[in-house]
Amino acid sequence: MHIPDGFINAGVSAAAGAASAAGVGVSLVKAKATMDEKQAPLAGLVAAYVFAVQMLNFPVAAGTSGHLLGGVLAAVLVGPWAGCIVIALVLMVQALMFSDGGMSALGLNVLNMAIIGTWGGYLVFLVIRWILPRNRPSLVAAASLAAFTSVILAAMGFVVEYALGGAGDAPIGTVLAAMGGVHLLIGVGEAVITGLTISAVVAVRPDVVYGAKDLMPALEIHSPSVKGGEPS
Repeated sequence: MHIPDGFINAGVSAAAGAASAAGVGVSLVKAKATMDEKQAPLAGLVAAYVFAVQMLNFPVAAGTSGHLLGGVLAAVLVGPWAGCIVIALVLMVQALMFSDGGMSALGLNVLNMAIIGTWGGYLVFLVIRWILPRNRPSLVAAASLAAFTSVILAAMGFVVEYALGGAGDAPIGTVLAAMGGVHLLIGVGEAVITGLTISAVVAVRPDVVYGAKDLMPALEIHSPSVKGGEPS
């Protein structure tokens, strides 16, 4: 999923960089306005967790391997605005320190994984949450299905970019088939990791999970009844 330098031409890379900068900029503003004191430290932990888990590859098929993207996981835990920032920061560190994805392709990778994957997946999460009952198993199921979908959306983002400015000579149909087939399997791994992580966090601290706000009981404050001038 990480696009290297030179794989997409300069014009498409620059356009993707501009779109990514705008998306991350809006996310920064929105996250600052919406995050509470519980989610701020959690965002740092989520970034560290996604960074670490992305370093672990699992075999897929025909000698290929995949790893967690983490967009839906981050969005469900800390919200889509902060989730977008988390994934963008992870991608930036990977490109700078480990050359995992090229610097000239950083905008492409941020667009596909931090914006399309995170936001597209979170919208799927919201739709599934609206359909299913409001309980913890449904929350985990929605997160898992959305995580699976987010991988496909990010892969299709690359296919569009390749069609617009790919430097290779492979036909677009071949690229579409290859990306779609492999990422269907990677999506399964994404769904499993996301579901297990969300389930574990919700079981311990549902109050800090952004996507589980509707599962928390409403706080009701009752004034003491008064009998004969004295509180009872």
